[in-house]
Amino acid sequence: MSDRAEFRDRSQRERADHYAEVHVTPRDLHDLRLRLPAETLIHICENPRVVEAAADAACVQPLVCTSGSAATVVFTLLNALAATGCRFAYHGDFDWPGIALANRVIRRYEAQPWRMGTADYEHLAARSQAEGIPQLALDGEPVNADWDPDLAPAMAALGVALHEEATLELLVDDLSRQT
Repeated sequence: MSDRAEFRDRSQRERADHYAEVHVTPRDLHDLRLRLPAETLIHICENPRVVEAAADAACVQPLVCTSGSAATVVFTLLNALAATGCRFAYHGDFDWPGIALANRVIRRYEAQPWRMGTADYEHLAARSQAEGIPQLALDGEPVNADWDPDLAPAMAALGVALHEEATLELLVDDLSRQT
């Protein structure tokens, strides 16, 4: 490994050791050496705000963020993690593009849905309404959730889109637990 690659590796580890998010580039992945035990559960989220909140709370669980629709660098990292025997849990937005992305990630990596069921959606929609949080209209063509056939009909019936921020405290609580 070159001196530059060792420096990048060391600086990323130092950031992680201090609960600071680490942004990975394709260049970083070129020299990536993963050292995770097989069966390590990797949580995947869609919104960088989840990573920031997890870092602020000094969460202990591994987390990868797609930053919206997963790009090549995310799939390259997830492929490398899958090759080491890691397992995945996915959470994203409760809107049609979020469900489509969840379908792709869940199918590709046999990920478990993470707080992405009908009951989760209905609870969060009711809570956000009770707390007076402005409701976002659910627009576009419905997308069936591969993991929960009741989710798309429930979303269509309520007509409310929920971004990951609506679930933030629950996700951070999950990520704070030791396994």
